[in-house]
Amino acid sequence: MIMASSLIAPTSTSFFQSKKDIGLSPSSSRHRCHKPASRRICCSIAAPHQAQRQPSTTGSVKTAMTMTEKIFARASEKSYLSPGDNVWVNVDVLMTHDVCGPGSIGIFKREFGENAKVWDREKIVIIPDHYIFTSDERANRNVDILRDFCNEQNIKYFYDIKDLSNFKANPDYKGVCHVALAQEGHCRPGEVLLGTDSHTCTAGAFGQFATGIGNTDAGFVLGAGKLLLKVPPTLRFVMDGEMPPYLLAKDLILQTIGEISVAGATYKSMEFVGSTIESLNMEERMTLCNMAVEAGGKNGIVPADNTTFKYLEGRTSVPYEPVYSDLQASFLSEYRFDVSKLEPLVAKPHSPDNRALARECKDVKIDRVYIGSCTGGKTEDFLAVAKVFLAAGKKVKVPTFLVPATQKVWMDLYSIPVPGSGGKTCSQIFEEAGCDTPASPSCGACLGGPKDTYARLNEPQVCVSTTNRNFPGRMGHKEGEIYLASPYTAAASALTGFVTDPREFLQ
Repeated sequence: MIMASSLIAPTSTSFFQSKKDIGLSPSSSRHRCHKPASRRICCSIAAPHQAQRQPSTTGSVKTAMTMTEKIFARASEKSYLSPGDNVWVNVDVLMTHDVCGPGSIGIFKREFGENAKVWDREKIVIIPDHYIFTSDERANRNVDILRDFCNEQNIKYFYDIKDLSNFKANPDYKGVCHVALAQEGHCRPGEVLLGTDSHTCTAGAFGQFATGIGNTDAGFVLGAGKLLLKVPPTLRFVMDGEMPPYLLAKDLILQTIGEISVAGATYKSMEFVGSTIESLNMEERMTLCNMAVEAGGKNGIVPADNTTFKYLEGRTSVPYEPVYSDLQASFLSEYRFDVSKLEPLVAKPHSPDNRALARECKDVKIDRVYIGSCTGGKTEDFLAVAKVFLAAGKKVKVPTFLVPATQKVWMDLYSIPVPGSGGKTCSQIFEEAGCDTPASPSCGACLGGPKDTYARLNEPQVCVSTTNRNFPGRMGHKEGEIYLASPYTAAASALTGFVTDPREFLQ
């Protein structure tokens, strides 16, 4: 194994001359390694140092595989696969929603026939969530197309909504697909989950292969139940150290993306391991895997453990079998982080890899704060926001919009006591802080949407958001400026009206 410290090219920048813990400072130069002929690279980002793996010398080592490779092998009924192999993969779950569902259905009908039946009505999950609470007729029509198809095909898992004036009147309606998939038990270790949404990689938190696909591929899967996929090589991210009380998983993934860039994991699997990862709850692991695609990743994945199994209790009766990377598995690169030394981060406009320390942006005046989406609209995210508001005891200085990911999250805001609050719920703390009332659960303004979408950026404003993308026009107005941040940092910023390091309130 070749350590990166011996592979770094000479540089004239003062950073490499003065810094030894490469990768700890978001303002650092990007760490690059020369690629040795063996394609085995270990980028030593930070302490603690762990023993190197033994070289592959024995016969059994030749069949060692990573988690993702094992899942592909099982799903393609092969005994062994390696990166670059193209195989037909049997799909365990296919998910689509109101934006891509109609197109996928159209392709299915065109290619398989108007009267064709889907390959398995119990393995298809259809979740309206993107453009729901709007008067836009085309958006409403999309949901109608989904409903007609589900009735025609007798789809078992269709989470419908009919009454847009009151989401609570729709018991089947869930909300954001990636969070609903987990809550409803559709995410299981060792399986293959495909979805017509790039953030389908969220489900990798459960130790499964999950990735986004296009409408054409989804149309084929609807009829055939399989898809031709190329086995991706794996990047391994080892995160160790005690998680500081002012950091969240959003900081970890912003650090990672900032380190390797938005193209650094293009068509690669991103495997997250280490003591820090093991300490994260399921929703935090989902945040981590959710933004793998922002680094170009084919999928993000976390090994299943007791935390995973406990979450799944009572959510699924489908048997599953976890897989784990072999000790001698080959990783394209390995990055190590000492999480105890990290600081709260933001991604400045207009890219998720435009990493900066939150404290370095303290002079950036903001117009609003948005808490929501598949990345930052889960129950744990809102509890984090409430924790900051509770510690500060102040009111927000800018409009603060709250969009729960799902109906269950919305109910949690009104029922779960916030630790240390004397029994107050998130909703009570948010009201006392002067936030907007929690909105109807959906994707909301994360991706702009129709102009009447709640909290959409209809003016060129500056927004701190717990969402996942900050490209021009992402939340609406093309001149809007979006700072991606953790729920802690977003809450702190709401209290000051500037981008703010949450340590101002949490220490």
